[in-house]
Amino acid sequence: MTEVITPKKPSIQMTDNALHHVLALREKQGKDLCLRVGVRQGGCSGMSYVMDFEDPSQIREDDEICDYGGFKLVCDRKSMLYVYGLVLDYSDAMIGGGFQFTNPNAAQSCGCGKSFAV
Repeated sequence: MTEVITPKKPSIQMTDNALHHVLALREKQGKDLCLRVGVRQGGCSGMSYVMDFEDPSQIREDDEICDYGGFKLVCDRKSMLYVYGLVLDYSDAMIGGGFQFTNPNAAQSCGCGKSFAV
């Protein structure tokens, strides 16, 4: 019997719009960088999302790595407890535009969408 292997769904998903925008921002940096996504204490709902570019040499052994055609999105293990299944989207709408986080683990989110509670 042949075993069917299904590809692993990324722990953090990026929409095409988000990926396109992140790649455009990275190109302006002029370096081959990865995107680190995580959480920290704070924000109006208790925890807020953080994301920034960093050099791939900073990826730690215990980081979760999601590969998008050679572009790496990384997340530390502690943050992954709060953002597993997150969908990162981007909208260029004049009102409410920017990066948007859809987090299945959030029990409550603030109006700006940049912080949440579990």
